[in-house]
Amino acid sequence: MTEIAFTETEERAELRRQVRKLAGTYGREWFTEKARSGEKTTDLWLEIGRNGYLGINIPEEYGGGGGGIGDIAAVCEELAAQGCPLLLMVVSPAICGTIISRYGTDAQKQRWLPGIADGTGTMAFAITEPDAGTNTHNITTTARRDGDEWVLNGRKTYISGVDEADHVLVVARAEDARTGKVKPVLFVVPTDAEGFEARPIPMEIVSPELQFQVFMDDVRLAADAVVGDEDGGLVQLFAGLNPERIMAASFSTGLARFALDRAVAYAKERTVFQGPIGSHQAVAHPLAQSHIEVEMARLMTQKAAALYDAGDDLAAGEAANMAKYAAAEAACDAADRAVQTHGGNGITQEYGMAGLLVATRAGRIAPVSREMILNFVSMHSLGLPKSY
Repeated sequence: MTEIAFTETEERAELRRQVRKLAGTYGREWFTEKARSGEKTTDLWLEIGRNGYLGINIPEEYGGGGGGIGDIAAVCEELAAQGCPLLLMVVSPAICGTIISRYGTDAQKQRWLPGIADGTGTMAFAITEPDAGTNTHNITTTARRDGDEWVLNGRKTYISGVDEADHVLVVARAEDARTGKVKPVLFVVPTDAEGFEARPIPMEIVSPELQFQVFMDDVRLAADAVVGDEDGGLVQLFAGLNPERIMAASFSTGLARFALDRAVAYAKERTVFQGPIGSHQAVAHPLAQSHIEVEMARLMTQKAAALYDAGDDLAAGEAANMAKYAAAEAACDAADRAVQTHGGNGITQEYGMAGLLVATRAGRIAPVSREMILNFVSMHSLGLPKSY
């Protein structure tokens, strides 16, 4: 049985302090200004890359820090806690970096990982499709062999940051020549490839990182575009999806901490009747409740990361789903309570609270919905009959 530490190492704590310090020099106002003006947060992205934080989970021999998912999750959380949530951290170093580190050839690792680690070679990830949604088994993007090449056709939706990425790791279905059955295969696709088109999706969320529909029409790829064993199946895919859930949990707990910190500061200084509003239990108790919920979600996230880094993929899958669920619920409640604490000021741009309602709400939907997590837990953790 894997032993899980309930306190982080001093090294991890120092990592958090340094990321917090760096992100604090930018802050929420800078982040939202970039988002509202249609600009990117490239300066922050490249700075965390130069400092070694972006690729902290990438092996040292490929330009990374040699750490684990727990380390990159800590970076993600601290950025969000300073009001600068970087969604592409979930995608580029955590999903793509992990899959390539685990299953890529040495040539692929040499080619892709250094750029992922320092931020100069951002890679997006494309799995979700309009007609498949959460049901990954129903994706219809196909890959067929044509001599020494592969040809991709299909479409993806809600693909983050395609405009900031040079390449996309695409999940497609190929036919097994021996069995005739379809299987998931992973391909690195250049975003400037002929036949590859990306269209932005208008979103209500205030973020500099955009969402896209992606269309692939006879996109031709060399044989070395395949990452890992083309017969590796779901095992390779979930090597990236479990870290995705852990990172999503950290993204949520970071946002929750930011909302809670702002609400507590406001409750300490805002006076309406006698004394600050934080002296009234109607304000104090909801904030205290959120603090408890966030800390429980952080602990579950720590457990999931430790299990994953220890190589216990089965237990990590269960814990990652639970962490993602708990963190999203805690974040939604924290954002709502932060808005309520601010009263009318909570829905102004000046105080920046209302935008968190949409940002945290996304965590209940993506990268896997709360309902599918409940399906997973009821079936795999509780042994109940499959319900979907």
